[in-house]
Amino acid sequence: MSNHFKRSPAQVVGVLAGLAYATAMAVVLVVALVGLRLAGDVTLIRDALTVAGSIIVLGFFVLPLILGTEDSMEPRKFALLGLANRELSFGLLLAGLLGVPAVTLTLVLLGTVVTWSRGVLETMLALVAAAFTLATCVILARLSMAWGALLLATRRSREFTGVGGIVLLVVLAPIVLLVLNTNWGRSGRGLLGELGTILSWTPLGASSAVAGDAATGFWAPAVLKLLIAGATVFLLWVAWQATVARMLVTPGRAAVARHQGGLGWFDRLPHNAIGVIAARSFTYWARDSRYWVSLIMIPFVPILAVLPLAIAGVPLHWLALIPVPLMCLFLGWAVHNDVAYDSTAIWLHVASGTRGFADRIGRLLPALALGIPLIGLGSALSIYVYEDWVVLPSMLGVSTCLFLTGLGFSSFTSSRMPYPVTKPGDSPFAQPQASESSAFTQSLAFLGPIVLTVPAAACAVLGFREDPMWHMLALTTGVGVGLLAVIVGVWVGGRTFERRGPDMLASALRA
Repeated sequence: MSNHFKRSPAQVVGVLAGLAYATAMAVVLVVALVGLRLAGDVTLIRDALTVAGSIIVLGFFVLPLILGTEDSMEPRKFALLGLANRELSFGLLLAGLLGVPAVTLTLVLLGTVVTWSRGVLETMLALVAAAFTLATCVILARLSMAWGALLLATRRSREFTGVGGIVLLVVLAPIVLLVLNTNWGRSGRGLLGELGTILSWTPLGASSAVAGDAATGFWAPAVLKLLIAGATVFLLWVAWQATVARMLVTPGRAAVARHQGGLGWFDRLPHNAIGVIAARSFTYWARDSRYWVSLIMIPFVPILAVLPLAIAGVPLHWLALIPVPLMCLFLGWAVHNDVAYDSTAIWLHVASGTRGFADRIGRLLPALALGIPLIGLGSALSIYVYEDWVVLPSMLGVSTCLFLTGLGFSSFTSSRMPYPVTKPGDSPFAQPQASESSAFTQSLAFLGPIVLTVPAAACAVLGFREDPMWHMLALTTGVGVGLLAVIVGVWVGGRTFERRGPDMLASALRA
Protein backbone atom coordinates (compact mmCIF):
# COMPACT_ATOMS: atom_id res chain seq x y z
CA MET A 1 0.00 0.00 0.00
CA SER A 2 2.83 2.38 0.86
CA ASN A 3 4.52 1.71 -2.48
CA HIS A 4 1.67 3.53 -4.21
CA PHE A 5 3.17 6.77 -2.86
CA LYS A 6 6.69 6.03 -4.14
CA ARG A 7 5.84 6.30 -7.82
CA SER A 8 6.06 9.24 -10.20
CA PRO A 9 4.39 12.50 -9.12
CA ALA A 10 1.59 12.08 -11.70
CA GLN A 11 0.80 8.58 -10.42
CA VAL A 12 0.85 9.76 -6.81
CA VAL A 13 -1.62 12.50 -7.72
CA GLY A 14 -3.85 9.87 -9.32
CA VAL A 15 -3.68 7.69 -6.19
CA LEU A 16 -4.49 10.65 -3.95
CA ALA A 17 -7.39 11.63 -6.19
CA GLY A 18 -8.78 8.09 -5.97
CA LEU A 19 -8.42 8.09 -2.20
CA ALA A 20 -10.10 11.49 -1.95
CA TYR A 21 -12.99 10.32 -4.12
CA ALA A 22 -13.45 7.13 -2.09
CA THR A 23 -13.28 9.07 1.18
CA ALA A 24 -15.82 11.62 -0.01
CA MET A 25 -18.17 8.89 -1.18
CA ALA A 26 -17.80 7.04 2.13
CA VAL A 27 -18.50 10.21 4.13
CA VAL A 28 -21.66 10.95 2.12
CA LEU A 29 -22.94 7.40 2.58
CA VAL A 30 -22.13 7.35 6.30
CA VAL A 31 -23.91 10.66 6.85
CA ALA A 32 -26.95 9.31 4.98
CA LEU A 33 -26.92 6.11 7.04
CA VAL A 34 -26.63 8.04 10.28
CA GLY A 35 -29.58 10.16 9.16
CA LEU A 36 -31.63 7.00 8.63
CA ARG A 37 -31.28 6.36 12.38
CA LEU A 38 -33.98 8.97 12.91
CA ALA A 39 -36.27 7.73 10.13
CA GLY A 40 -39.52 6.12 11.18
CA ASP A 41 -40.21 3.65 8.35
CA VAL A 42 -37.95 0.83 9.55
CA THR A 43 -39.36 -1.75 7.12
CA LEU A 44 -38.55 0.38 4.08
CA ILE A 45 -35.01 1.00 5.36
CA ARG A 46 -34.51 -2.72 5.94
CA ASP A 47 -35.62 -3.64 2.42
CA ALA A 48 -33.54 -0.89 0.80
CA LEU A 49 -30.36 -1.78 2.73
CA THR A 50 -30.86 -5.48 2.01
CA VAL A 51 -31.04 -4.87 -1.75
CA ALA A 52 -28.10 -2.43 -1.64
CA GLY A 53 -26.02 -4.85 0.43
CA SER A 54 -26.73 -7.69 -2.00
CA ILE A 55 -25.59 -5.55 -4.93
CA ILE A 56 -22.37 -4.65 -3.11
CA VAL A 57 -21.58 -8.28 -2.27
CA LEU A 58 -22.20 -9.31 -5.87
CA GLY A 59 -20.07 -6.43 -7.12
CA PHE A 60 -17.06 -7.52 -5.06
CA PHE A 61 -17.13 -10.83 -6.91
CA VAL A 62 -18.11 -9.75 -10.42
CA LEU A 63 -16.16 -6.50 -10.91
CA PRO A 64 -12.66 -8.04 -10.58
CA LEU A 65 -13.59 -10.48 -13.35
CA ILE A 66 -15.07 -7.78 -15.59
CA LEU A 67 -12.16 -5.38 -15.09
CA GLY A 68 -9.54 -8.13 -15.41
CA THR A 69 -7.96 -7.06 -12.13
CA GLU A 70 -4.56 -8.62 -11.50
CA ASP A 71 -3.87 -9.56 -7.89
CA SER A 72 -0.57 -8.09 -6.67
CA MET A 73 -0.80 -10.47 -3.68
CA GLU A 74 -1.46 -13.62 -5.67
CA PRO A 75 -0.84 -16.78 -3.60
CA ARG A 76 1.60 -18.18 -6.18
CA LYS A 77 4.02 -15.36 -5.38
CA PHE A 78 4.44 -16.85 -1.88
CA ALA A 79 5.00 -20.44 -3.02
CA LEU A 80 8.73 -20.41 -2.22
CA LEU A 81 8.39 -19.04 1.32
CA GLY A 82 7.27 -22.28 2.92
CA LEU A 83 4.28 -20.77 4.73
CA ALA A 84 1.52 -22.98 6.06
CA ASN A 85 -1.62 -22.88 3.95
CA ARG A 86 -3.87 -21.64 6.76
CA GLU A 87 -1.36 -18.95 7.76
CA LEU A 88 -0.92 -17.73 4.19
CA SER A 89 -4.67 -17.76 3.50
CA PHE A 90 -5.43 -15.72 6.60
CA GLY A 91 -2.61 -13.27 5.94
CA LEU A 92 -3.76 -12.62 2.39
CA LEU A 93 -7.29 -11.90 3.61
CA LEU A 94 -5.91 -9.41 6.14
CA ALA A 95 -3.94 -7.78 3.31
CA GLY A 96 -7.20 -7.50 1.38
CA LEU A 97 -8.56 -5.25 4.13
CA LEU A 98 -5.94 -2.59 3.27
CA GLY A 99 -7.36 -1.81 -0.17
CA VAL A 100 -9.41 1.30 -0.86
CA PRO A 101 -12.64 -0.64 -1.62
CA ALA A 102 -12.40 -2.60 1.65
CA VAL A 103 -11.66 0.50 3.74
CA THR A 104 -14.57 2.36 2.12
CA LEU A 105 -16.87 -0.60 2.73
CA THR A 106 -15.77 -0.77 6.37
CA LEU A 107 -16.73 2.86 6.94
CA VAL A 108 -20.10 2.35 5.25
CA LEU A 109 -20.80 -0.77 7.32
CA LEU A 110 -20.05 1.18 10.50
CA GLY A 111 -22.69 3.63 9.29
CA THR A 112 -25.22 0.80 9.07
CA VAL A 113 -24.42 -0.09 12.68
CA VAL A 114 -25.45 3.43 13.65
CA THR A 115 -28.61 3.06 11.53
CA TRP A 116 -29.69 -0.02 13.49
CA SER A 117 -28.51 1.12 16.94
CA ARG A 118 -32.05 1.10 18.28
CA GLY A 119 -31.24 -1.13 21.27
CA VAL A 120 -28.38 -3.11 22.79
CA LEU A 121 -29.21 -6.41 21.09
CA GLU A 122 -29.92 -4.73 17.75
CA THR A 123 -26.56 -2.93 17.90
CA MET A 124 -24.68 -6.14 18.72
CA LEU A 125 -26.40 -8.01 15.87
CA ALA A 126 -25.63 -5.11 13.52
CA LEU A 127 -21.92 -5.29 14.46
CA VAL A 128 -21.73 -9.04 13.90
CA ALA A 129 -23.67 -8.81 10.65
CA ALA A 130 -21.43 -5.98 9.42
CA ALA A 131 -18.36 -8.11 10.18
CA PHE A 132 -19.88 -11.00 8.23
CA THR A 133 -20.63 -8.70 5.27
CA LEU A 134 -17.07 -7.34 5.24
CA ALA A 135 -15.58 -10.84 5.46
CA THR A 136 -17.86 -12.09 2.68
CA CYS A 137 -16.90 -9.23 0.34
CA VAL A 138 -13.15 -9.53 1.00
CA ILE A 139 -13.11 -13.31 0.50
CA LEU A 140 -15.26 -13.07 -2.62
CA ALA A 141 -12.91 -10.47 -4.12
CA ARG A 142 -9.92 -12.71 -3.39
CA LEU A 143 -11.67 -15.75 -4.84
CA SER A 144 -12.69 -13.81 -7.92
CA MET A 145 -9.13 -12.71 -8.68
CA ALA A 146 -7.70 -16.15 -7.84
CA TRP A 147 -10.19 -18.04 -9.98
CA GLY A 148 -9.62 -15.54 -12.76
CA ALA A 149 -5.87 -16.22 -12.56
CA LEU A 150 -6.49 -19.99 -12.67
CA LEU A 151 -9.19 -20.18 -15.32
CA LEU A 152 -8.34 -17.08 -17.36
CA ALA A 153 -4.63 -17.66 -17.59
CA THR A 154 -3.85 -15.44 -20.55
CA ARG A 155 -4.43 -11.73 -20.87
CA ARG A 156 -6.51 -12.27 -24.01
CA SER A 157 -8.95 -14.52 -22.13
CA ARG A 158 -9.27 -11.91 -19.35
CA GLU A 159 -9.93 -9.23 -21.95
CA PHE A 160 -12.67 -11.35 -23.52
CA THR A 161 -14.18 -11.77 -20.07
CA GLY A 162 -14.07 -8.01 -19.54
CA VAL A 163 -15.79 -7.36 -22.84
CA GLY A 164 -18.39 -10.00 -21.98
CA GLY A 165 -19.02 -8.27 -18.67
CA ILE A 166 -19.51 -4.92 -20.35
CA VAL A 167 -21.87 -6.50 -22.88
CA LEU A 168 -23.77 -8.03 -19.96
CA LEU A 169 -24.10 -4.60 -18.39
CA VAL A 170 -25.47 -3.26 -21.67
CA VAL A 171 -27.95 -6.12 -21.87
CA LEU A 172 -29.06 -5.35 -18.31
CA ALA A 173 -29.72 -1.73 -19.30
CA PRO A 174 -33.45 -2.39 -19.88
CA ILE A 175 -33.77 -3.58 -16.28
CA VAL A 176 -32.06 -0.45 -15.00
CA LEU A 177 -34.30 1.76 -17.13
CA LEU A 178 -37.35 -0.13 -15.92
CA VAL A 179 -36.30 0.49 -12.33
CA LEU A 180 -35.72 4.18 -13.01
CA ASN A 181 -39.13 4.51 -14.66
CA THR A 182 -41.01 2.65 -11.93
CA ASN A 183 -43.59 4.68 -10.06
CA TRP A 184 -42.08 4.13 -6.62
CA GLY A 185 -44.83 6.02 -4.90
CA ARG A 186 -47.47 3.57 -6.15
CA SER A 187 -45.87 0.20 -6.86
CA GLY A 188 -42.15 0.60 -6.21
CA ARG A 189 -42.31 -0.05 -2.50
CA GLY A 190 -44.02 -3.40 -3.00
CA LEU A 191 -41.42 -4.38 -5.60
CA LEU A 192 -38.59 -3.36 -3.26
CA GLY A 193 -40.15 -5.33 -0.41
CA GLU A 194 -40.52 -8.51 -2.47
CA LEU A 195 -36.98 -8.24 -3.83
CA GLY A 196 -35.56 -7.56 -0.38
CA THR A 197 -37.42 -10.53 1.12
CA ILE A 198 -36.03 -12.89 -1.53
CA LEU A 199 -32.46 -11.61 -1.25
CA SER A 200 -32.51 -11.66 2.56
CA TRP A 201 -32.64 -15.49 2.50
CA THR A 202 -29.69 -15.79 0.12
CA PRO A 203 -25.95 -15.55 0.88
CA LEU A 204 -25.94 -12.21 -0.92
CA GLY A 205 -28.31 -10.35 1.39
CA ALA A 206 -28.64 -12.43 4.56
CA SER A 207 -26.11 -10.43 6.59
CA SER A 208 -27.57 -7.11 5.40
CA ALA A 209 -31.07 -8.09 6.59
CA VAL A 210 -30.17 -9.35 10.08
CA ALA A 211 -30.23 -6.03 11.93
CA GLY A 212 -33.28 -4.81 10.00
CA ASP A 213 -35.29 -7.89 10.98
CA ALA A 214 -34.25 -7.47 14.61
CA ALA A 215 -35.23 -3.80 14.58
CA THR A 216 -38.69 -4.66 13.21
CA GLY A 217 -39.23 -7.34 15.85
CA PHE A 218 -38.66 -10.44 13.71
CA TRP A 219 -36.04 -12.02 15.97
CA ALA A 220 -36.38 -15.59 14.72
CA PRO A 221 -35.75 -14.71 11.05
CA ALA A 222 -32.89 -12.44 12.19
CA VAL A 223 -31.16 -15.33 13.98
CA LEU A 224 -31.70 -17.68 11.04
CA LYS A 225 -30.28 -15.16 8.59
CA LEU A 226 -27.33 -14.58 10.90
CA LEU A 227 -26.64 -18.32 10.75
CA ILE A 228 -26.87 -18.19 6.94
CA ALA A 229 -24.38 -15.31 6.88
CA GLY A 230 -22.01 -17.14 9.23
CA ALA A 231 -22.25 -20.34 7.20
CA THR A 232 -21.55 -18.34 4.04
CA VAL A 233 -18.36 -16.89 5.54
CA PHE A 234 -17.24 -20.34 6.73
CA LEU A 235 -17.82 -21.97 3.34
CA LEU A 236 -16.06 -19.13 1.55
CA TRP A 237 -13.14 -19.48 3.97
CA VAL A 238 -12.91 -23.20 3.19
CA ALA A 239 -13.08 -22.46 -0.54
CA TRP A 240 -10.37 -19.80 -0.17
CA GLN A 241 -8.04 -22.20 1.65
CA ALA A 242 -8.59 -24.84 -1.03
CA THR A 243 -7.95 -22.27 -3.75
CA VAL A 244 -4.71 -21.11 -2.12
CA ALA A 245 -3.55 -24.72 -1.74
CA ARG A 246 -4.32 -25.35 -5.42
CA MET A 247 -2.54 -22.21 -6.62
CA LEU A 248 0.61 -22.96 -4.62
CA VAL A 249 1.16 -26.12 -6.69
CA THR A 250 -0.21 -24.79 -10.00
CA PRO A 251 2.24 -22.73 -12.06
CA GLY A 252 0.97 -19.91 -14.21
CA ARG A 253 0.30 -20.73 -17.82
CA ALA A 254 1.68 -18.61 -20.61
CA ALA A 255 -0.17 -17.88 -23.81
CA VAL A 256 0.74 -20.25 -26.63
CA ALA A 257 2.15 -18.40 -29.61
CA ARG A 258 0.55 -19.29 -32.90
CA HIS A 259 2.84 -19.64 -35.87
CA GLN A 260 1.25 -18.63 -39.14
CA GLY A 261 2.72 -18.73 -42.59
CA GLY A 262 2.93 -15.72 -44.86
CA LEU A 263 2.83 -12.02 -44.10
CA GLY A 264 -0.93 -11.62 -43.83
CA TRP A 265 -2.13 -8.21 -44.92
CA PHE A 266 1.38 -7.25 -46.03
CA ASP A 267 1.08 -9.87 -48.81
CA ARG A 268 -2.36 -8.71 -49.90
CA LEU A 269 -1.88 -4.94 -50.12
CA PRO A 270 0.40 -2.93 -52.44
CA HIS A 271 4.06 -2.72 -51.45
CA ASN A 272 4.21 1.04 -51.11
CA ALA A 273 3.99 3.45 -48.17
CA ILE A 274 0.18 3.60 -48.11
CA GLY A 275 -0.16 -0.17 -48.53
CA VAL A 276 2.34 -1.02 -45.79
CA ILE A 277 0.77 1.39 -43.30
CA ALA A 278 -2.70 0.13 -44.19
CA ALA A 279 -1.53 -3.49 -43.74
CA ARG A 280 -0.15 -2.66 -40.31
CA SER A 281 -3.39 -0.89 -39.40
CA PHE A 282 -5.50 -3.85 -40.53
CA THR A 283 -3.29 -6.13 -38.44
CA TYR A 284 -3.72 -3.89 -35.40
CA TRP A 285 -7.49 -3.75 -35.80
CA ALA A 286 -7.65 -7.56 -35.97
CA ARG A 287 -5.18 -8.48 -33.21
CA ASP A 288 -4.69 -5.53 -30.86
CA SER A 289 -7.21 -5.71 -28.03
CA ARG A 290 -7.16 -1.91 -27.67
CA TYR A 291 -8.78 -1.67 -31.10
CA TRP A 292 -11.24 -4.54 -31.12
CA VAL A 293 -12.57 -3.76 -27.66
CA SER A 294 -13.62 -0.34 -28.98
CA LEU A 295 -15.06 -1.88 -32.14
CA ILE A 296 -17.07 -4.45 -30.19
CA MET A 297 -18.66 -1.69 -28.13
CA ILE A 298 -19.78 0.40 -31.13
CA PRO A 299 -22.85 -1.79 -31.96
CA PHE A 300 -24.00 -1.54 -28.34
CA VAL A 301 -24.00 2.26 -28.27
CA PRO A 302 -27.34 2.50 -30.16
CA ILE A 303 -28.91 0.12 -27.64
CA LEU A 304 -28.23 2.55 -24.83
CA ALA A 305 -29.68 5.39 -26.91
CA VAL A 306 -32.75 3.57 -28.25
CA LEU A 307 -33.93 1.81 -25.08
CA PRO A 308 -34.90 4.95 -23.12
CA LEU A 309 -36.79 6.25 -26.14
CA ALA A 310 -38.54 2.91 -26.61
CA ILE A 311 -39.59 2.86 -22.97
CA ALA A 312 -40.80 6.45 -23.34
CA GLY A 313 -43.12 5.30 -26.15
CA VAL A 314 -41.33 6.49 -29.31
CA PRO A 315 -42.63 4.44 -32.30
CA LEU A 316 -40.38 1.69 -33.66
CA HIS A 317 -40.19 3.10 -37.18
CA TRP A 318 -38.64 6.31 -35.85
CA LEU A 319 -36.21 4.41 -33.63
CA ALA A 320 -34.99 2.49 -36.69
CA LEU A 321 -33.41 5.71 -38.01
CA ILE A 322 -31.07 6.15 -35.00
CA PRO A 323 -28.59 3.21 -34.85
CA VAL A 324 -26.69 3.62 -38.14
CA PRO A 325 -25.84 7.34 -37.77
CA LEU A 326 -24.73 6.74 -34.18
CA MET A 327 -22.46 3.85 -35.16
CA CYS A 328 -21.00 5.92 -38.00
CA LEU A 329 -20.28 8.76 -35.59
CA PHE A 330 -18.44 6.52 -33.14
CA LEU A 331 -16.60 4.59 -35.86
CA GLY A 332 -15.19 7.82 -37.27
CA TRP A 333 -14.33 9.01 -33.78
CA ALA A 334 -12.57 5.72 -32.89
CA VAL A 335 -9.37 6.69 -34.76
CA HIS A 336 -9.02 10.20 -33.28
CA ASN A 337 -5.90 9.14 -31.32
CA ASP A 338 -4.61 6.43 -33.62
CA VAL A 339 -0.97 7.57 -33.65
CA ALA A 340 -0.69 7.15 -29.88
CA TYR A 341 -1.44 3.42 -30.20
CA ASP A 342 1.87 3.00 -32.07
CA SER A 343 3.69 3.92 -28.85
CA THR A 344 7.46 4.20 -29.41
CA ALA A 345 7.20 2.41 -32.79
CA ILE A 346 6.31 5.81 -34.28
CA TRP A 347 10.07 6.40 -34.47
CA LEU A 348 10.06 4.27 -37.66
CA HIS A 349 7.92 6.89 -39.40
CA VAL A 350 10.05 9.75 -38.10
CA ALA A 351 13.37 8.12 -39.00
CA SER A 352 12.29 6.99 -42.47
CA GLY A 353 10.72 10.31 -43.42
CA THR A 354 7.29 8.83 -44.09
CA ARG A 355 5.03 11.24 -45.95
CA GLY A 356 2.18 12.50 -43.83
CA PHE A 357 -0.29 11.91 -46.66
CA ALA A 358 0.63 8.22 -46.83
CA ASP A 359 0.32 7.83 -43.08
CA ARG A 360 -3.09 9.52 -42.94
CA ILE A 361 -4.54 7.52 -45.83
CA GLY A 362 -3.11 4.21 -44.65
CA ARG A 363 -4.61 4.59 -41.19
CA LEU A 364 -8.05 5.45 -42.57
CA LEU A 365 -8.39 2.41 -44.85
CA PRO A 366 -9.48 -0.07 -42.11
CA ALA A 367 -12.15 2.35 -40.91
CA LEU A 368 -13.32 2.87 -44.50
CA ALA A 369 -13.44 -0.89 -45.05
CA LEU A 370 -15.84 -1.17 -42.10
CA GLY A 371 -17.73 2.08 -42.54
CA ILE A 372 -18.76 1.80 -46.19
CA PRO A 373 -20.58 -1.56 -45.77
CA LEU A 374 -22.07 -0.30 -42.51
CA ILE A 375 -23.55 2.74 -44.23
CA GLY A 376 -24.89 0.80 -47.22
CA LEU A 377 -26.30 -2.31 -45.53
CA GLY A 378 -27.24 -0.57 -42.30
CA SER A 379 -29.14 2.20 -44.06
CA ALA A 380 -31.04 -0.29 -46.21
CA LEU A 381 -32.01 -2.33 -43.13
CA SER A 382 -33.10 0.79 -41.24
CA ILE A 383 -35.29 2.01 -44.08
CA TYR A 384 -36.75 -1.47 -44.45
CA VAL A 385 -37.93 -1.22 -40.84
CA TYR A 386 -39.04 2.39 -41.39
CA GLU A 387 -41.09 1.22 -44.42
CA ASP A 388 -40.57 4.29 -46.61
CA TRP A 389 -37.73 4.10 -49.11
CA VAL A 390 -38.07 7.77 -50.00
CA VAL A 391 -36.09 8.48 -46.81
CA LEU A 392 -33.08 6.37 -47.89
CA PRO A 393 -31.09 9.31 -49.40
CA SER A 394 -31.30 11.22 -46.11
CA MET A 395 -30.16 8.18 -44.15
CA LEU A 396 -27.22 7.71 -46.51
CA GLY A 397 -26.33 11.40 -46.49
CA VAL A 398 -26.43 11.94 -42.72
CA SER A 399 -24.60 8.68 -41.96
CA THR A 400 -21.93 9.34 -44.60
CA CYS A 401 -21.42 12.89 -43.36
CA LEU A 402 -21.01 11.81 -39.74
CA PHE A 403 -18.56 9.08 -40.72
CA LEU A 404 -16.40 11.02 -43.17
CA THR A 405 -16.26 14.22 -41.11
CA GLY A 406 -15.29 12.05 -38.13
CA LEU A 407 -12.42 10.61 -40.15
CA GLY A 408 -11.41 14.11 -41.23
CA PHE A 409 -11.25 15.45 -37.68
CA SER A 410 -9.51 12.26 -36.53
CA SER A 411 -6.84 12.65 -39.22
CA PHE A 412 -5.99 16.03 -37.73
CA THR A 413 -6.32 15.32 -34.00
CA SER A 414 -4.30 12.08 -34.07
CA SER A 415 -1.26 13.93 -35.40
CA ARG A 416 -1.70 17.31 -33.73
CA MET A 417 -3.10 16.40 -30.30
CA PRO A 418 -2.19 12.79 -29.40
CA TYR A 419 -2.56 11.86 -25.75
CA PRO A 420 -1.14 8.86 -23.86
CA VAL A 421 -2.98 5.53 -24.07
CA THR A 422 -2.30 2.06 -22.73
CA LYS A 423 0.86 0.52 -24.13
CA PRO A 424 0.78 -2.38 -26.60
CA GLY A 425 0.10 -5.62 -24.75
CA ASP A 426 -1.46 -3.92 -21.72
CA SER A 427 -5.08 -4.29 -20.72
CA PRO A 428 -7.37 -2.07 -22.82
CA PHE A 429 -9.37 -1.25 -19.69
CA ALA A 430 -6.43 0.50 -17.97
CA GLN A 431 -5.78 4.23 -18.28
CA PRO A 432 -2.25 5.62 -17.91
CA GLN A 433 -1.50 8.54 -15.64
CA ALA A 434 -0.38 11.51 -17.74
CA SER A 435 -0.21 15.29 -17.56
CA GLU A 436 -1.74 15.72 -21.03
CA SER A 437 -5.50 16.23 -21.04
CA SER A 438 -7.54 14.11 -23.44
CA ALA A 439 -10.87 15.89 -22.89
CA PHE A 440 -10.35 18.61 -25.51
CA THR A 441 -9.13 16.19 -28.19
CA GLN A 442 -12.00 13.80 -27.59
CA SER A 443 -14.57 16.61 -27.55
CA LEU A 444 -13.25 18.17 -30.75
CA ALA A 445 -13.23 14.84 -32.62
CA PHE A 446 -16.74 14.02 -31.37
CA LEU A 447 -18.57 17.35 -31.57
CA GLY A 448 -16.91 18.56 -34.78
CA PRO A 449 -18.61 15.96 -37.04
CA ILE A 450 -21.97 16.66 -35.39
CA VAL A 451 -21.66 20.36 -36.15
CA LEU A 452 -20.65 19.76 -39.79
CA THR A 453 -23.57 17.34 -40.24
CA VAL A 454 -26.15 19.95 -39.24
CA PRO A 455 -26.81 21.07 -42.87
CA ALA A 456 -27.47 17.51 -44.05
CA ALA A 457 -29.62 16.81 -41.00
CA ALA A 458 -31.59 20.01 -41.61
CA CYS A 459 -32.29 18.92 -45.19
CA ALA A 460 -33.43 15.54 -43.90
CA VAL A 461 -35.84 17.20 -41.47
CA LEU A 462 -37.24 19.34 -44.26
CA GLY A 463 -37.69 16.17 -46.29
CA PHE A 464 -39.85 14.72 -43.53
CA ARG A 465 -41.87 17.87 -42.93
CA GLU A 466 -42.02 19.71 -46.28
CA ASP A 467 -41.04 18.11 -49.57
CA PRO A 468 -39.46 14.65 -50.14
CA MET A 469 -37.09 16.28 -52.67
CA TRP A 470 -35.11 17.58 -49.69
CA HIS A 471 -33.96 14.01 -49.06
CA MET A 472 -31.84 14.07 -52.22
CA LEU A 473 -30.34 17.37 -51.15
CA ALA A 474 -29.52 15.79 -47.78
CA LEU A 475 -27.61 13.06 -49.64
CA THR A 476 -25.60 15.43 -51.82
CA THR A 477 -24.93 17.82 -48.93
CA GLY A 478 -23.85 15.04 -46.58
CA VAL A 479 -21.55 13.34 -49.07
CA GLY A 480 -20.10 16.66 -50.26
CA VAL A 481 -19.36 17.98 -46.76
CA GLY A 482 -17.98 14.58 -45.73
CA LEU A 483 -15.61 14.31 -48.68
CA LEU A 484 -14.45 17.89 -48.18
CA ALA A 485 -13.81 17.22 -44.49
CA VAL A 486 -11.77 14.10 -45.26
CA ILE A 487 -9.69 15.88 -47.91
CA VAL A 488 -8.97 18.84 -45.64
CA GLY A 489 -8.35 16.60 -42.64
CA VAL A 490 -5.90 14.37 -44.51
CA TRP A 491 -4.07 17.37 -46.00
CA VAL A 492 -3.79 19.34 -42.74
CA GLY A 493 -3.14 16.19 -40.70
CA GLY A 494 -0.45 15.05 -43.12
CA ARG A 495 1.40 18.37 -42.99
CA THR A 496 1.10 18.37 -39.21
CA PHE A 497 2.44 14.81 -39.07
CA GLU A 498 5.52 15.74 -41.08
CA ARG A 499 6.14 18.87 -39.00
CA ARG A 500 5.55 17.34 -35.55
CA GLY A 501 7.26 13.97 -35.97
CA PRO A 502 9.84 14.56 -33.20
CA ASP A 503 7.12 15.95 -30.90
CA MET A 504 4.97 12.85 -31.40
CA LEU A 505 7.97 10.63 -30.63
CA ALA A 506 8.67 12.61 -27.46
CA SER A 507 5.04 12.25 -26.44
CA ALA A 508 5.21 8.49 -26.99
CA LEU A 509 8.35 8.25 -24.83
CA ARG A 510 6.69 10.17 -22.00
CA ALA A 511 3.56 8.00 -21.95
